[in-house]
Amino acid sequence: MLASVKYIVTLPYAMIIGLDYKYALLAVLTGGIGGFLFFYYISKPLNRGLMLLWPCLCKAIPNSMRGRYRNWCINRMKKKPKRIFTRRNRFITRMKSNYGFWGVIIATPVILTIPIGAFLANKYYAQRRHTVLFMILSIIGWAGVLSGLVHLFPGVFL
Repeated sequence: MLASVKYIVTLPYAMIIGLDYKYALLAVLTGGIGGFLFFYYISKPLNRGLMLLWPCLCKAIPNSMRGRYRNWCINRMKKKPKRIFTRRNRFITRMKSNYGFWGVIIATPVILTIPIGAFLANKYYAQRRHTVLFMILSIIGWAGVLSGLVHLFPGVFL
């Protein structure tokens, strides 16, 4: 489960707790690929469900809190809400425009984390033919890089 969220620390952690190398590598690959597939295929239904549930969620807010969240609910229930650029929105936009498809694929296991990369891949690049295959190859490639680092610097991780 750790590999599906924090991929880069899983192999060193597995080696520190005493797992045999082949089992540690198997755990990293299984967790990373399984986590990506889970988050990739669950992100589209979650996004659609949340968009359908906004009106119900806004009605469920208690009266004592409605004043605080009133503008938020009004903006969410309109057809096209006004775009508010937060730090996260700017990061996603910058990631997509500067690095594109290959940037998301290569950076997902190490920099972006697997859930965020799966969400970005599904939201922006789901129409591409081999998105899932390239992401799985990226996860396998980063496992190779991390295992190489573990073999180059064994004293650090053992």
